[in-house]
Amino acid sequence: MPGVPHFVPSVTPLAQTNPARISPSSQATGVRSGDDANPGCGLQILKSGIASQYSTRELGTKTASGRALDDDELTAAHKTLPFGSRVRVTNRANGRSVVVTITDRGPYVHGRVIDVSAAGARALGFSGLTRVSVEKVGTGS
Repeated sequence: MPGVPHFVPSVTPLAQTNPARISPSSQATGVRSGDDANPGCGLQILKSGIASQYSTRELGTKTASGRALDDDELTAAHKTLPFGSRVRVTNRANGRSVVVTITDRGPYVHGRVIDVSAAGARALGFSGLTRVSVEKVGTGS
């Protein structure tokens, strides 16, 4: 199809990869679809890269948006998306996906594209780190 970029990722389950050897520059590659590349698509793939599970902070700690941190909610931290944005995070190792709401800022580790709550990590089937793609699906109220 003309005008549609062909993006076929090569995925190795993170369990088989040494995280210390993951090259952040090769993982945080932006891929865009939607308005420019595929009109009417409705989804915009923002980034593909490494996701992490929030470090264990005291529950109830305020996030950057002012909401209390709750490991049972499907929330995430992103460096630039507006608070309330909803994104679909897809684990590229197992194909599982979940929609989370951006409530915090981060991650602040080079090469990582999103931090997800414990509930988000459980839904995605990982703990620690995994390779993901992040698609914007809407904004919250």
